[in-house]
Amino acid sequence: MPVTDIAYAKINLALHVRGRREDGYHDLESLFAFVDNGDLLTARPAEVDALDQQGEFAGAMGLPFGNLAMKALTVLPRATGIEVTLEKNLPVAAGLGGGSADAGAVFRIVRGMYGLPDDWHDRAAKLGADVPACVESKTCIGRGTGTELEAADDSLAGTPVLLVNPREPLATANVFAGWDGKDRGPLNGETIREMSTNGRNDLERPAISLVPVIADVLAALRDTNAWLVRMSGSGATCFALFDSEDERNGVQRSINKRHRDWWTMTGRLR
Repeated sequence: MPVTDIAYAKINLALHVRGRREDGYHDLESLFAFVDNGDLLTARPAEVDALDQQGEFAGAMGLPFGNLAMKALTVLPRATGIEVTLEKNLPVAAGLGGGSADAGAVFRIVRGMYGLPDDWHDRAAKLGADVPACVESKTCIGRGTGTELEAADDSLAGTPVLLVNPREPLATANVFAGWDGKDRGPLNGETIREMSTNGRNDLERPAISLVPVIADVLAALRDTNAWLVRMSGSGATCFALFDSEDERNGVQRSINKRHRDWWTMTGRLR
């Protein structure tokens, strides 16, 4: 019997870069949230592990054995192999944690079919800084490189979200390399909404310097009734949070009409 799971799109309601580390990584404070939409994974037991990539953005993923979903399979012990069909609906290199979300979904699939080892968090962290958060796909705070997770309230669950990407990929390393090195302070607020509205994304400026159209996406979203507009992760996807689905849907229709080459997706925060 096939098992299905959604690789929920990750957004950073706030992303504060606090400093460069000697190992080449950065110390962060990230407010992770997840949208109830994303890639679709279908899995079934098999003799050997296998990955079939389909969907709009499958062609941008490269060879299956280099995909994070496949790498997740290789680090998890199981009684049998697993054959995964991945419908790639999220753009690649887009600040949505797409590969990490796929890996997180594989962890959940394996947990449901066979259970996870006690050290699953460490195994996930070795795949990527966003992967541990993507396994549970719940609102949380990430510190250190993003792998040190702290529970957060779910008061924003159900909030309508619009994602917009100008179809310009961005390499995370290049964006971090452009960060100016200034520590602008920690997350600030008692609730998730306060931390979000008081927060920022320290990677917006270097990302815009590499892909200027991000500024156009942000401007288009800010010219709406959205109560929060920000770039996610290292870009180029930007998001807007609304008080109603009608407002969100109206903005999506307008953007789709005015910017036919941009990618959009709707959902709600989990």
